[in-house]
Amino acid sequence: MSDTTQSPGVRLPLSTLRFKAMATKVSVGPLSVAAGVLLWHVASLYTSPLFLPSPLTVWRTALEMLADGSLLESVAASAWRIAAGWAAGVAVGVPLGVFMGRFPVIRLMVDPYIEFFRFIPPIAFVTLAVIWLGPGEITKIALIFYTTVFIVTLNTIAGVKAVNPLRLQAARSLGANAISEMTTVILPSTVPFMVTGARIAMGNSFLTVVSAEIVSAQTGLGAMIWTARNFARTDWVFVGIIALGILGYVFDRVLRLASNKLLNRYL
Repeated sequence: MSDTTQSPGVRLPLSTLRFKAMATKVSVGPLSVAAGVLLWHVASLYTSPLFLPSPLTVWRTALEMLADGSLLESVAASAWRIAAGWAAGVAVGVPLGVFMGRFPVIRLMVDPYIEFFRFIPPIAFVTLAVIWLGPGEITKIALIFYTTVFIVTLNTIAGVKAVNPLRLQAARSLGANAISEMTTVILPSTVPFMVTGARIAMGNSFLTVVSAEIVSAQTGLGAMIWTARNFARTDWVFVGIIALGILGYVFDRVLRLASNKLLNRYL
């Protein structure tokens, strides 16, 4: 195959075309972010700093909070709560979803509870969680667990029910028992649904942690944002919001990379 491509009046090496495509892919994202920051800066020139602080003001505030350690402390507290609650929710939601999807009796028993509680937002349980579990870390982790478990369970059920019956029949014809069917057919086929549920639950965990920290925490990004309100520090609010977005981006990227590395054959 020739290493060149030809169009009317133009003949470029394929290597050049690949380089241009890669450069475009790498540059579009940063250019888009730069354009957004520029638009933010222009808008801040025509508004009060209390309403919309400039990017430079937010940057300086972030550096100050990094220097005194308050930002890193808040990020670490929120990250730990999200990771712990999300991991617990995935650990319970995956096997629960597998068994509910595989065994109709279990689904009939548990489904009423799933359908009832999944429509109640975690914020509604914040007060009860504080009363039952106290104002410590376990309260925030439990609320994030609550957020995660239903999403992961429902996605896993959908994955189990989507398994092609012909694959199960083929496994049985080859002598597979119930355990073999589960490990060689059902679980591998359900992995994409599990990963999707885990990623969606991760996003919802960030919604929950802010609410929980506002109500019952002294540290964390949610608590920092709420403290900023009390002192009319809009720049603190922007730092907290940006930190949440960056933390979520990092968490999602790590989850995607880990999934592609460890579960690539099933995705």
